[in-house]
Amino acid sequence: MSFRVVRTSKFRHVYGTALKREHCYDNIRVSKSSWDSTFCAVNPKFLAIIVESAGGGAFIVLPHNKVGRIPADYPLVGGHKGPVLDIAWCPHNDNVIASGSEDCVVKVWQIPDGGISRTLTEPVVDLLYHQRRVGLVLWHPTAQNVLLTAGSDNQVVIWNVGTGEMLVHIDCHPDIVYSACWNWDGTQLLTTCKDKKMRIIDPRTGEVDEEAMCHEGTKASRALYLKSGLVFTTGFSRVSERQYSLRAPGHLEEPIVMVELDTSNGVMFPLYDPDTNLVYLCGKGDSVIRYFEITSEPPFVHYINTFPTPDAQRGIGMMPKRGCDVTSCEISRFYRINNSGFCQVISMTVPRKSELFQEDLYPDTAGDTSALSAEEWMEGKNAEPILVSLRDGYTSTKKSDLKVAVSGGKRNVLDKLSKHSSSTTNHRSVDESDTSLAPVAPPPVALSDDTIKEFREEIRKLKAMIVKHENRIRALEAKQVTADGGAAVDATPTVPTPTPVAAPVTVPSNNSGPEELAPDEV
Repeated sequence: MSFRVVRTSKFRHVYGTALKREHCYDNIRVSKSSWDSTFCAVNPKFLAIIVESAGGGAFIVLPHNKVGRIPADYPLVGGHKGPVLDIAWCPHNDNVIASGSEDCVVKVWQIPDGGISRTLTEPVVDLLYHQRRVGLVLWHPTAQNVLLTAGSDNQVVIWNVGTGEMLVHIDCHPDIVYSACWNWDGTQLLTTCKDKKMRIIDPRTGEVDEEAMCHEGTKASRALYLKSGLVFTTGFSRVSERQYSLRAPGHLEEPIVMVELDTSNGVMFPLYDPDTNLVYLCGKGDSVIRYFEITSEPPFVHYINTFPTPDAQRGIGMMPKRGCDVTSCEISRFYRINNSGFCQVISMTVPRKSELFQEDLYPDTAGDTSALSAEEWMEGKNAEPILVSLRDGYTSTKKSDLKVAVSGGKRNVLDKLSKHSSSTTNHRSVDESDTSLAPVAPPPVALSDDTIKEFREEIRKLKAMIVKHENRIRALEAKQVTADGGAAVDATPTVPTPTPVAAPVTVPSNNSGPEELAPDEV
């Protein structure tokens, strides 16, 4: 007689709950870009969503208490000249966010506590290198101010945001890079490419350590590093069936597990929780969220459940563990955006009766303090993320405003901040000989003589045009009075007295005397 033993797992009964509409976000003009991106980024302070914007690209940043219907004129972060394709919050500073756009520029922004009160157009720093659109931005998990960007020019660049300089240029991809992921301590980089291959790369040298076929389908594939060092991928088969696989570095060509899900054509985004070892699969255009647990027991990737929703999703964001509610045994929270502009908040919870802190559900998780500086990381030092306990709840660490120093004076720009400087306005500061981190006031903008002359010329023309139209209106009024006649009007039409013409504006010139323009000379 055979007995089937049910697998023991504390996450077997995880269930999802959608918050009420008044606790969600509505009236968001979600981007209509066809780029395969999640269009959403979340941290314990803010929710950022890429939106449609006339005349360029923008994204909206909402504090978590700004729920309900969002006004149509809500201020945006909009300094790009093309649609924004990807955004990512800095893991070591909850007020810093990076954005990549079709205008080939990567911008890093500082968001004040409480959100923005007017449209933000001035970034802290612009990162210029890519020749085509930038569709991927990714922060380093342990090193401060290290940002990875990838563009449609097939180039991958690693930056030091604190100095605005390029640290590493990786040129090993023959086609567009679909996804990139750091391993747990940031010593290796995993990428997927349009040539259907995945690569493990040394991020400091740019050398490819291992290369293998990812999925045989032509559509976009994704890959991410698990905390254990294994690799989880999603993609398509030759007949466009969606697949996921689990592989081990060193044997990437031979998947441990390869499972076909369905025949939908939406790209699947794997979202990973390293504390619980759960992977959530969210497909673009899907109306469900599937979640799996990865263990060391066959079949290694264990299906848990599916959370259904009534409409298709356009984008999705996952809250870091330090933003979850430990009192209700919440292990994940998702912000799911649909095509109608509604952002639904979904809470994943483990059913527990006790109200005490559940140590088995909440091991120490990655905090917001960096383990290395950018310079130390480039010198070859390695460190795992600094972990924090959630027993007493998470409290954000005070951070200084992001400032950019010249490359000669490299400095860690996310140093601890005193309580008095948390509300200072962000400006780009240039560090020369002085060693203090006090913000430097920006120099006044000086207009050239040609610009001033051009403005005066336009003003003079506008004044002349106004005078000309005023005279014409008065003449037409006089003719109308003459044509109507009547007792109240004199038989002899009177010619209206013209209004005195405003003195023409003179524009000083270096070569000639003052120049004048007659009222009819427009």
